[in-house]
Amino acid sequence: MLKIALFLAVIAAPLGGQQPLIDEGFAYFYNLEYDQAIVVFEKAIAQNPGQPDLHNHLAQTLIFREMFRNGALESELVSGSNSFLRRPKLNPTPGTEKRILDEIAKAMALSDAQLTRNPKDTAAMYASGIAYGLRSNYFWVVKKAWRDALKDATAARKLHNRISELEPNNVDARLVQGLHDYIVGSLPLGYKMLGLLVGIRGDKAKGIRTVQDVAKNGKLNRVDAEVFLCALYRRENQSKLAVPLVRDLIRRYPRNYLLRMELGQMYSQAGDGVRGFQALEEVARLKERHAPGFDRVPWEKIYYQEGSIQFWYNELDRSLENMKKVAAGEEVDLNTGVKAYLRMGQIYDMQQRRAEAVEAYKKAIVYAPQAEAAQESRKYLSTPYRRM
Repeated sequence: MLKIALFLAVIAAPLGGQQPLIDEGFAYFYNLEYDQAIVVFEKAIAQNPGQPDLHNHLAQTLIFREMFRNGALESELVSGSNSFLRRPKLNPTPGTEKRILDEIAKAMALSDAQLTRNPKDTAAMYASGIAYGLRSNYFWVVKKAWRDALKDATAARKLHNRISELEPNNVDARLVQGLHDYIVGSLPLGYKMLGLLVGIRGDKAKGIRTVQDVAKNGKLNRVDAEVFLCALYRRENQSKLAVPLVRDLIRRYPRNYLLRMELGQMYSQAGDGVRGFQALEEVARLKERHAPGFDRVPWEKIYYQEGSIQFWYNELDRSLENMKKVAAGEEVDLNTGVKAYLRMGQIYDMQQRRAEAVEAYKKAIVYAPQAEAAQESRKYLSTPYRRM
């Protein structure tokens, strides 16, 4: 849940009598219940098809459902390889892909029509900026089309900058700018130059400060700012700052099991392995009790998270046992499966079992050739893994 959806910001703009429907849709959304959220947003669109925000909501939910299905909403316990550039591509069906782009196009067209009538309509600017942000996110995550993604990101930023000029107290409009500043500031020089070409200089520290401001003072984007801020703290090895935010999100969205799994990783990254395991044990207990939302959690994901913490705390035999359970499982998504084989190879290398390590790396490569973990495994075929 806390991986940064690069140029995406949720909008929960007031829609008069439809606001209860929007609130219901986002309650499902944040609880990972995307099918239900889609139904609600479709109902809202049927009632008011000319509202661009609603089409953005639906497009966003469709994108996140694909990310969820592909395991792309989950972050990795500190590995030194957490890059914005090496995300596995998503593979939506042609029908889903067309639907995502169609909904974004509708939001853009409706916003443009409103802006033609009133060039200072900040609500239309906001919706248009989000539509460009969604399409940028699509180009980045699905197509790996960096230039197209940055071009749309620039359009989104310009629109939201204009809102800030017209409404200096509109804190919510700054979330897009904050994320862009952080992301471009985090990119390697070559890619950062692409950001400069489209007018985004990038500044990690400034980006974090902006997202902090939205998380504290925003109205419409406060929840999203908290989610993104957790991701930024994780990337900056400041997990202690993220823990209270995640706990608050768990309180609000108790059916979102990824938040509890993230909490376990955050405690572990902060040096508290005991609480890290306790958080994962709570996920297992909730699954065993059939708590709402937790029947969806594959045991393999719990095994993988436990094994990851054990790996970083040098409990290698126990970690290896968990990774083998993942590899043998029947409900393993590509993202989790390929990382399990990578971890197995790394453990074998640390145990001086080189032949078994090479075999595990080869399995990772075959399992998901384009995944980041497979690319990392190729490196270890010639040079054994050594923990830095």
